[in-house]
Amino acid sequence: MVAGRVVRFDGARGYGFIAPETGGEDVFLHVNDLLIPESFVRSGVAVEFEVEDGERGLKASSVRLAHGAEAPPPMRSSVPRPSGIDLDDPMCDVLSEEEYTRDVTELLLKTAPWLTGDQIVQIRQQFVRFGKGHGWIED
Repeated sequence: MVAGRVVRFDGARGYGFIAPETGGEDVFLHVNDLLIPESFVRSGVAVEFEVEDGERGLKASSVRLAHGAEAPPPMRSSVPRPSGIDLDDPMCDVLSEEEYTRDVTELLLKTAPWLTGDQIVQIRQQFVRFGKGHGWIED
């Protein structure tokens, strides 16, 4: 077992990197190799793991919290939860660009009805770029 700390982890994409305590190159981490809930994995968390040679370099497997490390508290958002949506559900639908654009437009119209059509289009374009960058929108 190797000890290290999570450097970064992108839950939307399901991967990140761990910096080994002994130094050297960061080790690739994939969500499928976790022995702990994905919600525990975030920057700075101390973990233990096995190191394997992957197709593109070092890869972590059997990732768990380091001995003596406490589970981090669940991350909470300051954004109010939309009704009917369970944000604790680890599964997330990936939407088509059309579906995502429609949902964002409806949300903007409901939340900020004073926005002009041009403002909505500009905001929506930025959200689509953001959503694509996070893997929320199918290409």
